[in-house]
Amino acid sequence: MDEENQTRKIQSLREMINSAEKTIQSAKAMLLQFEGKKKTGRRRKVDSENDGTIIEGTFDGQIMIGSDGKQYPVPANYASKSKLVEGDMLKLTITPDGSFIYKQIGPVERRHALGIASQDETGNYYIIAEGKPYKILLASVTYFKAEPGDEVAIVVPRDIDSHWAAIENIIQKAKDKSQSFFSEHNEAEKTKPSRSVVEEWTEDIKDIEKELKEEQRAKQDN
Repeated sequence: MDEENQTRKIQSLREMINSAEKTIQSAKAMLLQFEGKKKTGRRRKVDSENDGTIIEGTFDGQIMIGSDGKQYPVPANYASKSKLVEGDMLKLTITPDGSFIYKQIGPVERRHALGIASQDETGNYYIIAEGKPYKILLASVTYFKAEPGDEVAIVVPRDIDSHWAAIENIIQKAKDKSQSFFSEHNEAEKTKPSRSVVEEWTEDIKDIEKELKEEQRAKQDN
């Protein structure tokens, strides 16, 4: 098997695993509903003139997946500012005028990590943390003004092998690191002992005298 075919098969397997994980998450949400532990994924219609339609589902990093199998767009700005992570339970209210109003009703357990912001050749941003690349919403990049090389704090689900992360804050800007490096370098240069012009000239004169003496010895030997 050549390298290209192997890479293609690996990518295909990753996509299959990602799809399977999303299916499992949706199944867990439905199971919780049937067991009566949470009112998750349940769709019910209320007073259409006042409240609209309410749908509950699971956030998958970009969208909400309802138990009805449908996908509902989640505003990226809301997801970024709310620091939503995969597995969070959301309630969507669709008002009579067609507006979408989201509310987080069941946050999953979270854990924190530090990583470095990066950008691939197609312009997509991601965070390298704990040896793994995490996708991040472009709205998060814009909101926190993240740039490649920045050190960032992220939030991910504690019990889910997620592909997405939420940016919590910028720890250190990449340009600040560069400035820090050059500042340290300049300070080191300043602490080096300086040599006066007279000292440099004295060394040059000594070198010239040495060369003249060697030439005179060579003539005497001949």
